[in-house]
Amino acid sequence: MKSLEELRKIKERALERRKLSGEGARARIVVAMGTCGIAAGARDTMSAILGELEKQDIANVIVTQTGCIGLCEYEPIVQIQVGDSETVTYGNISTDRVPTLIETHIVDGEPVEAWKVRK
Repeated sequence: MKSLEELRKIKERALERRKLSGEGARARIVVAMGTCGIAAGARDTMSAILGELEKQDIANVIVTQTGCIGLCEYEPIVQIQVGDSETVTYGNISTDRVPTLIETHIVDGEPVEAWKVRK
């Protein structure tokens, strides 16, 4: 369980990323942070995403959060849009999947087919 101070730091890092203007951002990452998402580990997923972007020195990526998107069985849910491409919804994105997700979808521009949520 994260302490209140750790959660504040995650929020601050996410807000810094959100300050990027939509113009010039090469990608947008949205983490579902409804009650079910948080219970499934979405805070840790958000923290891992922010950490991986920093670790790989990837700029121009907006990271935000949203509430429940109604796909609770797939939590933690992450949506990614690179450039003008279609938004891809991923399910069960635990912290150990984050490096692959960033490398494959954000860096290489190729969605991870096996992790996509089929609505």
